[in-house]
Amino acid sequence: MSLKIYHNPRCSKSRQTLKLIEDAGEPVEKVLYLDAPLSEAEIAELLKKLGFKEARQLMRRGEAIYKELGLKTETNEKALIKAMADHPKLIERPIVVKGNRAIMGRPPENVQIFL
Repeated sequence: MSLKIYHNPRCSKSRQTLKLIEDAGEPVEKVLYLDAPLSEAEIAELLKKLGFKEARQLMRRGEAIYKELGLKTETNEKALIKAMADHPKLIERPIVVKGNRAIMGRPPENVQIFL
């Protein structure tokens, strides 16, 4: 079963995670989520695969857009997911998926469980 990585080539952790996968000789599909934003349904599915209880667990809370949108006080899960769909920069990266499971590549060594 091949891996899928939600990848941002400008992110060092994302590049390191991808390198670990490639060095292990695993086939990997790269999803450049900043170029092709995910739908709300896709984000909800990722949350499920990651085992996250709250959408905020997948968010980059240090991003300026997080503050601009006032997401710190947002309690509606659907609104948080919509914000990530509308502003993919808010999505933490990298995310590696294998079948019905996913893991955050922070630190990159987390991906070893799939290799």
